[in-house]
Amino acid sequence: MNVMVLSKKYSTILDEVYMENACTAVLESDRALASEGANANEIIIPRLKMDGLANYSRNDGYVKGDVALTWQTAKFNYERGRMFVVDAMDNEESQKIAFGSLASQFIKGKAVPELDAFRFATLASCKGISRKAGTLESGEAAAAALREALNALDTAQVPSEERILFITPMLKGMIDDMDTSKSRAVMAGFEKIVCVPQSRFYTKIKLLDGVSEGEKEGGYVKAADGEDINFMIVHKPAVIQFTKTAVPKIIPPANNPDADSWKYGYRSYGLCEVYENKAAGIYCHAKGTAVEEEEPEENDEQ
Repeated sequence: MNVMVLSKKYSTILDEVYMENACTAVLESDRALASEGANANEIIIPRLKMDGLANYSRNDGYVKGDVALTWQTAKFNYERGRMFVVDAMDNEESQKIAFGSLASQFIKGKAVPELDAFRFATLASCKGISRKAGTLESGEAAAAALREALNALDTAQVPSEERILFITPMLKGMIDDMDTSKSRAVMAGFEKIVCVPQSRFYTKIKLLDGVSEGEKEGGYVKAADGEDINFMIVHKPAVIQFTKTAVPKIIPPANNPDADSWKYGYRSYGLCEVYENKAAGIYCHAKGTAVEEEEPEENDEQ
């Protein structure tokens, strides 16, 4: 099979694997909103700010209002990769399963969990979002914390549409087990609910470089000062999330000068950030010592 055809085939399959397994895929931004920046590692996104209503005069009519269109520059902040080698005979004797399984399992077991963990940790650390911390030991406590979070978003005038709840399966299960009108009402306040494994849900992570002693396996770990996240509410329009590159590089044995082996490389390049004027649309509740909630910034329309 021509390597270009093979690469296209695997790219399509792996895109589907990413979409099915990435908890944060739902936050991907509309590419039509972004333009290329002055540098290759950045994009620019429009930000619209306008005056509110003023008194109408029956003599003079309308008071003139101002509209300001500015551009927010966002730099790509995630760039990772890895190269694997599969012996040609191992692949042939496994009925070509070895190569295909490697690609799929790598995406599901390594690339996607790390990308989710990076995005959640990035959102949790953004300036101006709302933060709470504490242990939620029952469904009642979890439901009450969610209600408090929804009230905080309402107070900050965050639109009720496109609110996405990311929550650990354990907390989601405890709330479901309540099976009361109160629990159903609070869960109905979200457009979508996504269960996130705790192993991807931290306020801070450390990305292992893959070359240093103790870090050669790559991947990520929870940072020493990181906390487990209980739940995070995200108003989707508040997030800037683009995956610029997430493609496999496939080199067949015939083109490999070093060995009779297939080479599979995967590179992921993208960004995750919060609009400067929409940080109030993010609410993070983590375990640990309670922290003072930051004052949400004005939630201007984009």
